[in-house]
Amino acid sequence: MGSMTKNKALRWAVPIGVVAVVSAVAGFSQLASAQPDLPKRSASQLLMDLEQARLDPLSGTIVQRADLGLPPMPGASSELSSMISGTHTLRIWYGGQDKVRLALLGTLGESDVIRNGKDLWIWSSQQNKATHYDVPADSKPSFTDPKELPKTPQEAADAILGALDPTTVVSTGGQVKVAGRPAYELILAPRDRASLVGSVRLAIDGDKHVPLRVQVFSKNAASPAFEVGFQQISFDKPGEEHFQFKPPAGVQNVPGKEDKEEEPGRRELEPKIVGTGWTSVLTAKVDVKKEAPGLLGSLGTQASGSWGTGRVISSKLFSVLITDDGRLFAGAVAPEKLYEVASK
Repeated sequence: MGSMTKNKALRWAVPIGVVAVVSAVAGFSQLASAQPDLPKRSASQLLMDLEQARLDPLSGTIVQRADLGLPPMPGASSELSSMISGTHTLRIWYGGQDKVRLALLGTLGESDVIRNGKDLWIWSSQQNKATHYDVPADSKPSFTDPKELPKTPQEAADAILGALDPTTVVSTGGQVKVAGRPAYELILAPRDRASLVGSVRLAIDGDKHVPLRVQVFSKNAASPAFEVGFQQISFDKPGEEHFQFKPPAGVQNVPGKEDKEEEPGRRELEPKIVGTGWTSVLTAKVDVKKEAPGLLGSLGTQASGSWGTGRVISSKLFSVLITDDGRLFAGAVAPEKLYEVASK
């Protein structure tokens, strides 16, 4: 179904930095006054629990918050692509790999992704538009575009754990309660202090061993710059009605188009990684006229150096540079690191 099912490895090529690029609500995920009394688990045991955990049917409410130090996004809406800043509430229903629904709730409308077997619908009430895709029956569901932040704790955890390497220090934290459920806390931190990321905290359900919350902290910060976690969760199997979708009368119904496997010059556009671990930098070629006027156009600032000229965004967790000659650099590092890579 286009970018939602392809190039999975490239989505999370830069540890945490792309998680932030590509994206502690007060009071949500309430901590109980008394700590849970779970059996002790080591960091290695918790990692194994996550790897071996089976995702059973569930439903719940998820809150995602991004406090990246960026100015407010103008015209923020309920669209799934608007989730790079602010606080967002989502509802999820998971009946199995081929039965999933995610609804992003907003003041101006609702955006849904509905997977039911080989049918996948993307529905926007604000745009009054529904797009249908035919997807492989055995494809894994994913809601995250490479330019967006993870929308569920599972997606965030998969992205972060997939980036684990010797540059990461793994430890355990205290036991907490998330969405009323006792949970362990696993802490990941970069060995290289040049990374903008201070630590990542994963709350792991004490019984189901699935991630309930993921928090990403910038260096020396007391509150998370990015957080996604359950506010409420039920492991009862959701009803079939949640996965049934038919576009309302009068809605624009658009057939989705598949990405072409090979296009002229495509290999030249594939992203590459410079460096390793938490301070690695993603590089790619981009269409400046198409890409730069968006996020960089509204939030970026002019920059120049021996590498040329362009626009740069710097946040608590990541930096992005697009040069005027069509090169993109991104990572969980300060802009100076991007300038260094761009100069080579």
